Amino acid sequence: MSKDQLPHEGGAQERTVKTAGRIVKYSREIYHLESVEEVANLTLEATPQFIDGHPTPTVYEIREGNLRTLGSMDFDRREGETVDSLAKTAYQSDAVTVCAGPETDLAYTDEEIRLVEPADYEEYTEGSVTIAAPTVYSDELGDTGAVLLVQWATLPTVEMYHVRPVDYLAEHVATAIVNIRSRERLERARNDLARRKEMLEVYDKLLRHDLGNDLQVINGFSDAALGVMDEDNQAYEHIEKVNRTGEDAADLIQTVGETIKTLQEADETELKQLQSVLTGVVENVETKFDRLTINYRPEAFDTEVYAGDLIESVFANIISNAAVHNEGEVTVWLSSAADAPDSLTVIIADDGAGIDEGMQEELFEMGKKGVDSDGTGLGLGLARTLVESYGGSISVTESEHGGAAFNITLRRA
Repeated sequence: MSKDQLPHEGGAQERTVKTAGRIVKYSREIYHLESVEEVANLTLEATPQFIDGHPTPTVYEIREGNLRTLGSMDFDRREGETVDSLAKTAYQSDAVTVCAGPETDLAYTDEEIRLVEPADYEEYTEGSVTIAAPTVYSDELGDTGAVLLVQWATLPTVEMYHVRPVDYLAEHVATAIVNIRSRERLERARNDLARRKEMLEVYDKLLRHDLGNDLQVINGFSDAALGVMDEDNQAYEHIEKVNRTGEDAADLIQTVGETIKTLQEADETELKQLQSVLTGVVENVETKFDRLTINYRPEAFDTEVYAGDLIESVFANIISNAAVHNEGEVTVWLSSAADAPDSLTVIIADDGAGIDEGMQEELFEMGKKGVDSDGTGLGLGLARTLVESYGGSISVTESEHGGAAFNITLRRA
């Protein structure tokens, strides 16, 4: 870099910093908006004010790995369903992407910036400059975020204060969109929880009032019959099976009732210190199972998440399952992953026998259980209901250690 370039570069950096400051103030406003369409509309209005040269902006949302147009100041892009090819390139490469013709001087470049030749850009028009900036977050539902595309009909020189503010603005837009989608998922989860509670209450009423009375009769008469029969009687074994089955059914009815009571008494979602919650759970579970080893680093979970008091039961149930459903020594590894700005995933992996083939998708349904399981199948179903009521999600995959890996994603502060 020559000496006569230094004042020019310094001025460009100063303008970039000032623009970034204005964008931060703007971001406080978009974080309070209720819909992604509102975020897009405000961004379209603000972009020409922030970015030098008054470019034409377009906002694309990344949702479950797909791009869709949220809004544009370019009529052709606004009306068409086709996503701009430079926006696709930026998303796929996860890099700020620039296309400019030979008549434009690229005064600012960076190793993280991807340059595309006009011949490789389908929508290129002579003399124009286009910048596409992506911000991509990934979770169990796929990629989310946004791509901000801005275009100048002509631009003699591409400076830092053209490129970096587009990137800054795209990050704030993407974060606002992801937050809104998270709130929408939480609302759907709450509605779904209400429907599940209503359904369980119907089941509980049916079981307790209809089947419960019948089972009392069956168990009463079978008990009386066993009391007066000789064990050598050919019918004794059959009546004993009837009695045992009736008792199991009565126990199941009681479990369903306790599940419903748990849901009804669940506390409101609030901020929980995750490290404190997990440390208590790990200590309690370790005292119950001598053959269970838990690898746990508390510092990896030093964050606050949204949950209720019953989140401890969720973690305890899944960690304990590693010992309950496996024979011999079992090791559990607890780790964390943050694939999105507003969430954190707790990974509980073990080296046990794993999940029965074909059961991964059904494991969290009420009443589903493995072939060799002696449980009711309600534990993981209840765990999913609780986690989703907190606005999170739960899934299971194969562990790198050979067993099962449960992924519990919760919203964080």
